[in-house]
Amino acid sequence: MNSTTRTIEHGRRDGFASLSAGRLRADSFPMRLFAKGNAKHWDPSSIDFTQDAADFAAMTDDERRQTCALAAQFLAGEESVTQDLQPFVAAMAAEGRFGDEIYLTQFVFEEARHTQAFRLWFDAVGMTGDLHPYIERNQPYLEIFTRALPESLQALAADPSPVNQIRASVTYNHVVEGTLALTGYFAWHKICAERGILPGMQQVIAHIGADERRHMAWGTFTCRRHIAADDALWDVVDGRMQELLVPAMGVVTGTVDRWPEGEVPFGLDLNEMAEYAMDKVGRRLGAIASARGADLRAIDADAEPERLEERFHAEDSAALAAAAAP
Repeated sequence: MNSTTRTIEHGRRDGFASLSAGRLRADSFPMRLFAKGNAKHWDPSSIDFTQDAADFAAMTDDERRQTCALAAQFLAGEESVTQDLQPFVAAMAAEGRFGDEIYLTQFVFEEARHTQAFRLWFDAVGMTGDLHPYIERNQPYLEIFTRALPESLQALAADPSPVNQIRASVTYNHVVEGTLALTGYFAWHKICAERGILPGMQQVIAHIGADERRHMAWGTFTCRRHIAADDALWDVVDGRMQELLVPAMGVVTGTVDRWPEGEVPFGLDLNEMAEYAMDKVGRRLGAIASARGADLRAIDADAEPERLEERFHAEDSAALAAAAAP
């Protein structure tokens, strides 16, 4: 049998990508990301949260509530994507993209690691009880993480089409990670870095940010290769982003809108956070749109999504530094 006719799709396997000529290229974009992730291993249990516990104890009650609300959103969100991501792995098998399958197994591991990191932090600062009250009043958060995210990813199990891959990637990589998480990092900077507190949490955020830049780069790559193959799919990208724009902004504002104007702990500003999040929405759309009309044959080895994420990170870091300057 000619190797080009073999399939690695789950339940229909009659061959192996790793034995087939040209099907597991080390220079392909997902395999480069996989290698980069292997070189950047970190262990949440090695992070010392002793000072975090002291800093947390020294906070006012309102500051502790605000800190716990933000951390609980991250913890529940990391658990959600750990659980919901598996259908994307199978979707890559259905498409015969074993390199992407390999990289997505690293995704799942990294999301599980992020979950562990936030749980260890809560335990270290003495918050060992039920944390659900910190997220339950934010209905847009629940809409995304208990409905939109799992539904979009589970849809791939029945239909791993390009349309469903794009809807899942926009939801996960571009709204959850590329908008909500990045805006959350902005809030953590206000809480931690500008005050010189919670050094363990600062380490967690730095590690997670590095992991998620690779995740977002893969999501951009996946959407780009689909719209390079079929420009009509751009409408799916834009449509899904517009569907989720209102709840995504509700998550951001719902993190701080419980406080009277001007009284939000740590100087968090609702309008500033909303503007920051909207900037990230536009940036994500632009990163994907740049592939419209691109040569599909060049997409698989194109490093542009990774370059974009590193550039975005540099811009964000500079903006945070400038905002914190006296």
